[in-house]
Amino acid sequence: MTLSVFARLLQIQRVLVRHGLDEFIDKTHLLRPLRFLFYLSPATWFERRRGGSRGERLRLALEELGPIFMKLGQVLSTRRDLLPPDIANELAKLQDRVPPFPSEEARAIVELAYGKPADAVFATFDTDPLAAATIAQVHTATLKDGRQVVVKIVRPGIRERIERDIAVMYTVAELALKYWSEGHRLRPVELVREYEKTVLDELDLMREAANASQLKRNFDGSNLLYVPEVHWEYCRKNVMVMERIHGVLISNIDELKRRNVNIPRLSENGVEIFFTQVFRHNFFHADMHPGNIFVLTDNPEYPRYAAVDFGIVGTLDPRDQYYLAENLLAFFDHDYHRIAKLHIDSAWVPTQTRVDELESAIRTVCEPIFRKPLSEISFGQVLMGLFETAQRFGISIQPQLLLLHKTLLQIEGLGRQLHPELDLWKTAQPIMQSWMRERVSPLSILKRLRAHAPEFSEAIAVLPQLLHRATQLAADGKLNIPVKDEQAAITRLELRADARRRDYAILSTAFILGGALWLTFAREPLWPGVAGVAVGLLVFWRTRS
Repeated sequence: MTLSVFARLLQIQRVLVRHGLDEFIDKTHLLRPLRFLFYLSPATWFERRRGGSRGERLRLALEELGPIFMKLGQVLSTRRDLLPPDIANELAKLQDRVPPFPSEEARAIVELAYGKPADAVFATFDTDPLAAATIAQVHTATLKDGRQVVVKIVRPGIRERIERDIAVMYTVAELALKYWSEGHRLRPVELVREYEKTVLDELDLMREAANASQLKRNFDGSNLLYVPEVHWEYCRKNVMVMERIHGVLISNIDELKRRNVNIPRLSENGVEIFFTQVFRHNFFHADMHPGNIFVLTDNPEYPRYAAVDFGIVGTLDPRDQYYLAENLLAFFDHDYHRIAKLHIDSAWVPTQTRVDELESAIRTVCEPIFRKPLSEISFGQVLMGLFETAQRFGISIQPQLLLLHKTLLQIEGLGRQLHPELDLWKTAQPIMQSWMRERVSPLSILKRLRAHAPEFSEAIAVLPQLLHRATQLAADGKLNIPVKDEQAAITRLELRADARRRDYAILSTAFILGGALWLTFAREPLWPGVAGVAVGLLVFWRTRS
């Protein structure tokens, strides 16, 4: 532990003590014996603030500790089923009411970015911020041609503060990995590394502008989601300019009702947007707290969502995307055996896990919530049950799914506030079934085949050389693999798996080549060629999985 990290841990403890949050120190064992030093310090006597509710004191402490901790409060604020109302209400203020930095600094950053006065760039520039968040704040402006825009400006000195707190998180993660029995399974260092990459990416507004453009292109022509236009000529690494939208915050339920917005349709559209982003586009907005989602009410019967703040987006590996989709469909069908088998096939659980035992454990957690409206279930409680199951069966935490888990919790929090009677399963199941049907359609298979054509041709080109070399080594008795004794059993299993993959590769190549040749030289019937290509692709997918 470096001196700066230790100093930061002391500072965190000092802030908690000063705001009367001693119980957090007791429960987390955060340098617990040292808290008495603060009790004995005269500075603490005069600074100690016990006024206000516990929720207010917690919010003020998170604000004082900085952006990393405020982001934690933002996520927690969407889980009203897991938090007391007084705490949830206070933490919700972190979503769009973070204290701004001085307007003079904002104008200076803008003028430094453009190399000219703000008045030479904009017709008007409002020095009072429209909104302030943990990473940046937003000012309204007007371009010279009269278009209304918002100007997003990164907070000065924010990178140094984030890097310092990330170092603290690494220290805690390394201690957990070393001393906690569950540390190796939960992979805390990898989780921190994933979060570090995500939060540092938020500091690059050129990246955020690119994310916004991609999301806008994905929903071009859609009546579900509107994404503001990015004005690229005014974008810099720490300044971004985009179209200003006029909508109602998703959390302002009273105003939505006053405007006669169709709330049930709006909530169902939200589910469709989420699943469309994750599975059809494989590109999803991963920071969907209420401060980032607006509703356009020009047509109240068919309202549209409008998203802002695209600093965090997520994508999935095709294999994870496939397994997630299969898990969801199996869940809709009550097929817990399939869910257990998928977890084993994806290596999310040890291969020696008994399918029937895992099936029973998953059924116990999931069956009570099936077909219930959102008001009667809590994914937070379900995740706690699944976490206990994970502990029992040694399920590994997948860092690449961290953003998706976070987004799912935020979506549930939004849905719970917007329309608690929403039938999530009824809305999501047709979307998933349609996506899976498209995946196995002949046209989709041929598209994937064309995408992998360079890989196939390269593999076919080098295959004779590899086989010839392996045959020579085997004939000379030199095809030996030295292994340590204690690893022999594991290595034998891996060799068997490699052999199966080689067999699959040969079979898939044969089927694909045979099908392709049939399609090339035969006019009719075409089904043998299509079948050959399809079977080859299925075998190839099995190989990659």
